[in-house]
Amino acid sequence: MPSSQPSIILSFRRTFALLIVLVVLPSAGLSGFGVVAIINERAAVEKRLEAAWQGTLESLAEELPQALRASRFHQVEGRSRLLAPDGRVLSTTSFHLQGKQVDTSDAELATALNAVGSSAEDFPFGTSVFSLMVGGRAALLAAERHGSEVHGVRLSQEAVEALLAERTEGWVSSSEPVRFALLPRQEATGEGLMGKLALEVAQARANALGPQVLAERVLNPPLQDFRLGVLATGEDPIARASTRNRVVYVVLLALFYLTLTFGVAYTGRVLYREAKLSRMKTDFVSLVSHELRTPVTSIRMFIETLALGRVKDPAQTQQVLQMLTQETERLSTLIERVLDWSRIESGRKEYHRELQPVSVLVESAVSAFRAQRLEGDMQLTVDVPEHLPPVQVDRDAIAGALLNLLQNAYKYSGEDKRIALSVQAEGKWVNFSVEDHGMGIAPRDRKRIFERFYRVDNLLTRKTEGSGLGLAITKRLVEAHGGRILLKSELGKGSRFTLQIPVAKA
Repeated sequence: MPSSQPSIILSFRRTFALLIVLVVLPSAGLSGFGVVAIINERAAVEKRLEAAWQGTLESLAEELPQALRASRFHQVEGRSRLLAPDGRVLSTTSFHLQGKQVDTSDAELATALNAVGSSAEDFPFGTSVFSLMVGGRAALLAAERHGSEVHGVRLSQEAVEALLAERTEGWVSSSEPVRFALLPRQEATGEGLMGKLALEVAQARANALGPQVLAERVLNPPLQDFRLGVLATGEDPIARASTRNRVVYVVLLALFYLTLTFGVAYTGRVLYREAKLSRMKTDFVSLVSHELRTPVTSIRMFIETLALGRVKDPAQTQQVLQMLTQETERLSTLIERVLDWSRIESGRKEYHRELQPVSVLVESAVSAFRAQRLEGDMQLTVDVPEHLPPVQVDRDAIAGALLNLLQNAYKYSGEDKRIALSVQAEGKWVNFSVEDHGMGIAPRDRKRIFERFYRVDNLLTRKTEGSGLGLAITKRLVEAHGGRILLKSELGKGSRFTLQIPVAKA
């Protein structure tokens, strides 16, 4: 028996460790992928929005140069202006180019035109629109060539964006508040990894300081210094969508871990209960085998004594027969107790409840107790007041529960076998109390004393026969009648068990 318990515990630990390895480790990997998905969620949302707007930007990139070339030049006081078809002025500064001579009031523009070596022959006839880096910034220019002269203007980016907004009203199909804008083209500050990092930092800083760019497209030459972008004008949809998705991921991960924790804990509890039940079954088989062996051995010995004719005296024969009867009753009681517990556990225990006077229950239990001839030098006192309310119970079940308490009080009283059985009414309860002056029960054992097959481990219990089912059966019988069992004990002074049975309803 002692060697089986470590084996069962070791088996439980191995099974639980295998459960952890097969469930927890793969779930940790899955959670890692979830965390990576949460981190990359903003990039994924950006890609989705960029793909949604890409078709619109492709169309607008084709229409914008056409709309600018459809504008017309107008000379006012020797200066050129570019007017939209509706008469709106699109230009700011004008310039005049004859041969390679540049005439303009904008010094930066003159420097940029001279730097690229522009001449009148470089421009096609008619109206042309192109971009140029002026003073370190991209600028939109429009020019019109007549012979060897070129009249041009520098376009207002605000006016061009206003023109762009009018032409994009039909393209905006999203519910998100956005606007289309011309943005300077971003160039990498270097090559390799450091150049990419610098570009990422610049983009992050621009997004933090200005509107979020949802999608963009670099314009075709000769407007390659500009990109057409879709800017969010309200709440950042990327942040909102990514935050919402992250919240969903976090909630799902939390639910997953909560379910996983509950499942592992529940499975571990079931495995532990199965291991414990297996150990209890082993203990029960060992305990019952031991308890059965003693009366069976005694019965066989008495029968062999009589069969061999070793007892000649009629008085001795009568004594052997009496001891044989006691051992038979002892064996029958043990078997009946095991069968009774089996019926209770399987739900096949039937109770025939009838209105019973309290005195009848007490008398039935005390009579059975005295009939076992356990009294010897025992002092049993019974206190049953008159006019106690009756109870609606199964007589045999409750009397048997009282008998179990009386038997335990006798067996575990030690040398001082003073036992008191008292009954009193208390509110809606009738209390049946059995008190002894034995060794008492330690606090650590009081909660487990009503468990099946559990016995307090001390010198007295080792010397006393028992199956560990008496108190468990008593508790189940009382609870089946809507009652409860209470324990009050003090080491070295004794124990008091109280059965509380509900008063019968009128």
